[in-house]
Amino acid sequence: MVEIGPGRGALTEKLLKRADRVVAVEVDFLLVEHLRRKFGAEPRLEIVHADVLTTDLAQWGPVPVAGNLPYYITSPILEQTARLRLPRAVFLMQKEVAERLVAEPGTRSYGYLTVQTALYATARQLFEVKPGAFHPPPKVDSAVVLLEPRPVAPTDPEGFLRFAGLCFAHKRKTVRNNLAEAYGKETVDAWPEAGLRAEQIPLQGLLEMYARVAG
Repeated sequence: MVEIGPGRGALTEKLLKRADRVVAVEVDFLLVEHLRRKFGAEPRLEIVHADVLTTDLAQWGPVPVAGNLPYYITSPILEQTARLRLPRAVFLMQKEVAERLVAEPGTRSYGYLTVQTALYATARQLFEVKPGAFHPPPKVDSAVVLLEPRPVAPTDPEGFLRFAGLCFAHKRKTVRNNLAEAYGKETVDAWPEAGLRAEQIPLQGLLEMYARVAG
């Protein structure tokens, strides 16, 4: 399996007990050197000194991915891994982001990140992790989330995500107001969702809306 951001190798040790082979991708050179010293006698571990955001994770095949994600790049990592449709991904992340991934329509946390992830994968929050579990402790709570690929791959995902981005462009505005400039006010006015905000509309509803303008 692939581990993102192994750090000093605490999770790496656990993964090596369960996996036949572990590829650990770490951007910090000092940590890479530490890992090479710590696991120098372990032939089943490959340590890759690279930025995960510019690394093709698919090069190691369709394998599970795990990691303690840096808070400041959580969203792009989630987007990258969800698109690959890997067997599963298990990530520790800021609790606020985890809540956005599993949010239901009509709730405060539901938004573009929810939809972007749900297009490719189902998300489930497994458990919370308090600051005291870390050294030094962060100022926020964390949570572990499981991502599993949806059975059916999306069609025209890029076009849909551009459309969804317009729908969520101004969170407090209605679909009518967010889409009028791009698709025409009269066209959008005829939709039953015109008076709703995007945060009230489930993924399937947004897909149906996109289908009306994509043809």
